[in-house]
Amino acid sequence: MEKYRTADVFVAGGMPKLTYVPRAERKLEERLRSAKENLCKLVAVTGATKSGKTVLVSTVFPRTDAVWVDGGTVKAEDDLWNCILEGLDGFTEIASSERQEESTGFQGELEAEIKLPLWASAKGNVSGNRSTSRGREQSRRLSLSPRAAAISQLRLSKRPLIIDDFHYLERDFQGNIIRALKPLIFEGLPVVLIAIPHRRYDAVKVERELTGRLEAINIPAWEVSELLEIATEGFPLLHVEVPASTTERLAREAYGSPHLMQEFCREFAKCNGIDETTMKESQVSVINDDLFRSVAEGTGKVIFDKLAKGPRPRADRIQRKLKNGDKGDIYKVILYALAKLGPGLETIEYDRLRSAIREILADKLPQANEVSRVLEKMGEIAQNDEASTPVIDWEKQEQKLHITDPFFAFYLKWGIPIAQPTAQPGVPRVSRES
Repeated sequence: MEKYRTADVFVAGGMPKLTYVPRAERKLEERLRSAKENLCKLVAVTGATKSGKTVLVSTVFPRTDAVWVDGGTVKAEDDLWNCILEGLDGFTEIASSERQEESTGFQGELEAEIKLPLWASAKGNVSGNRSTSRGREQSRRLSLSPRAAAISQLRLSKRPLIIDDFHYLERDFQGNIIRALKPLIFEGLPVVLIAIPHRRYDAVKVERELTGRLEAINIPAWEVSELLEIATEGFPLLHVEVPASTTERLAREAYGSPHLMQEFCREFAKCNGIDETTMKESQVSVINDDLFRSVAEGTGKVIFDKLAKGPRPRADRIQRKLKNGDKGDIYKVILYALAKLGPGLETIEYDRLRSAIREILADKLPQANEVSRVLEKMGEIAQNDEASTPVIDWEKQEQKLHITDPFFAFYLKWGIPIAQPTAQPGVPRVSRES
């Protein structure tokens, strides 16, 4: 029996080779592979953050065979072209030299009398030649812009180009990049953009630039049945039997994220002392809510704390009383209200949020314009965070709040005391049978 390490079976945030789920019925890989067959279209792969977009594209276009650019590292347009050149081992200067030779010579015959010592003399012919040469070397150096050099060398290499987190690029030059790549796309070079289907990714601009030349592949949210495949593929490799009710609970709590499901399965195994394939068949029967609270600590706490702190205030913020006896300023009140809602990846209307604020607040309700202003500030904080995707986004005109990150949604439910359900009795236990 082959042995596996738990960390190799359940891979969260990386490429899961042993528990990769192709979702064959959706034909996502099949559609993506068509880009290799002279599709002559730009391929845009969109889906919620941590929905498996990058893993899917990596499966079809391995990093060893394609040029990958991480949009999160690109701050200016030239950064992108330089990243492409780095992936190609490319260059921006071309140097050439040429040498020109000039030569002159003399060749002839001379009659001469040679005097011999004292008693004799003789005549003869003396012949010879003489030549001189001189050379001149000319050097030429051509400097290319990063954009021109990258386009030229992509064309020569014919290597696919993948731009991950395309939505993270400044919207002002998203269109510039598409226009520059358009000739290569028409020539059949595979170009794939990976983005979230949200307003930071200007799909309209892309479609306008490539009318009829865009192949849009949307990664739908994972169904519970699809997430369950991660567990049903992985646990047998560890020689562990897990009840269906337990794996279903893990899948339901994952908010449609295979990343979270991988995390749950790995932590569940480790909580039960399973770090590698067991020698004897193991049965793991009970799941404890502490597992979810533990995972939550490592997911959205950092950004939650940033949002709760808010921007540096000019004066002390008003502390409002909560019905549970706690206190908090307007930033904490809004976050606690979101936790009360326990949202998944969804859009929350302002009226629904205001109702949640009313449910937790003992004091007078804040004015609508104050809530809107705070949500706008939170959106700015989330956008300036180091993550490639803001966890929330507030559309002021539409009065809608978007929850875009399953990790943040998961933390709202399990990481905040006000939102946590009552712990279930019992502790995880393992029984080993031959």
